[in-house]
Parts: sequence; C-alpha cells; structure tokens
Amino acid sequence: MKDAFGIPQSLLVLGGTSEIALATARRLITRRTRTVWLAGRPSPALDRSADELRALGADVRTVAFDALDPESHEAVLGKVFAEGDIDMVLLAFGILGDQARDEREPLNAVRVAQTNYTGAVSAALVSACALQSQGHGSLVVLSSVAGERARRANFIYGSSKAGLDAFTQGLGDALHGTGVHVMVVRPGFVRSKMTADREEAPFATTPEAVATAIEVGLRRRSETVWVPGALRVVMSALRHVPRAVFRRLPV
Repeated sequence: MKDAFGIPQSLLVLGGTSEIALATARRLITRRTRTVWLAGRPSPALDRSADELRALGADVRTVAFDALDPESHEAVLGKVFAEGDIDMVLLAFGILGDQARDEREPLNAVRVAQTNYTGAVSAALVSACALQSQGHGSLVVLSSVAGERARRANFIYGSSKAGLDAFTQGLGDALHGTGVHVMVVRPGFVRSKMTADREEAPFATTPEAVATAIEVGLRRRSETVWVPGALRVVMSALRHVPRAVFRRLPV
C-alpha cells in the first residue's frame, strides 16, 4: 500500500531500461518504495538496471516483457500481480523512430505506432484491470508534448503519443471512483541517450526532473503533469495557432 504521502511501496516499470523510469525508481526508492519489478526485453541493459536499483536497497526482480507482443501481456503481467499488490505501474516504453526514414518505409512507421500506442493500450488495460481488482494503485503513463499538436518534423511519433494521451485520459475517466489513480505525464524534450543525436528543443528537461514531477504528481494525485510546467501554457498557445501560420513556425 502507499504511505500517507502517496509514495508506493511496490512499483512495476513497463520499459525497464527507460532513463526516465529508472530516475523515477531511484527517487521513489530513496523515499519508501521497496519492491520493484522491471519489465522489458531480456538484455544486459535490463540486468544492469536491476543491479543498480538493488544497490539502493530495493528488492528488484526482472520480467520478460515485449510491447510488440500484446497477446502475452495478460499472462506476463498477471504473474507479477499474482506475487502481491502493486501500488504503482509506470508505463515508460516507447520509441522515437526516424521521421524521414519512416515516411519512406511505412513498416517502420507502423512499428512506432504499434509500440507507442497499440502495445501501450494493451499493457495499460491489463494493468488497469489488475489495479482495479486489488482496489488501489496508480497507473502513470509517459506521454509527450509532441502529442499535443502534430508537427511536420515528427508527426509519426507525435500522432502515436496523441493517441496514447487521449486513451489515458479516457481510461482515467473510466476508472474514476474505483480507487485507481491514472496520471498522464507530458515531458518536453528530455536529455537522454534516446535524444543524444537530436537538436535540443526549447524547455529541454532531464530524466531526474521528470522523476521529481512524477513524485509530486503522485502526492497530489494529479491527473496531468507537464515537465517543465511552463509547457502547459506554451502548448495551449500552439494548439490555437491557425494552421497556415503553424506550418511556418520553426517547431
């Protein structure tokens, strides 16, 4: 169960090598979290992530999980929940893709959509059902400001995150009053290995800053978290820019 401040004692990370997820896990472990499940494709990176968190004093277990294999999600995640209640599920997997290449090779674009949206929908619904059955817990989903308005530079990735964002909001409405808290997190450009070869955008942030915002959101039981917070105003303005003008903006 969560403590009086809303900090989970047990955490399931879907996307166990995500830098944002690991920064969040580290932060929560220093507070109250004692049991962590890292779900991802078996790899040395997943093992290193688990060892890093164990060194902080947590009981860390890994589980083989593939976002692109939704038929396995119910069985894989069901085994995790069968081990005991999970206070928080952090859905943190996703891929950026390569816009220019993905436009030329549609199957690559489909892979972005299947990972970021279809796989996430499956994993989120399975997790939400388990959380509802136990009567408590938080489902935290990493979205992106890229989903607020599709841009020419990354509309394939942005559209997948737009779908995920809308789905998460709807799921939160569906679960309202059940004891399950659903929170969507919308970071801007995050400095990480995933974006190392990309030009940094305004309002860039770090995995640690996103982790801090997630913790604050948990304490407040927020439904939407922007990182940094100023992006709430910026994206609200961009959403209402006429399309003809938006096309000429350097965004």
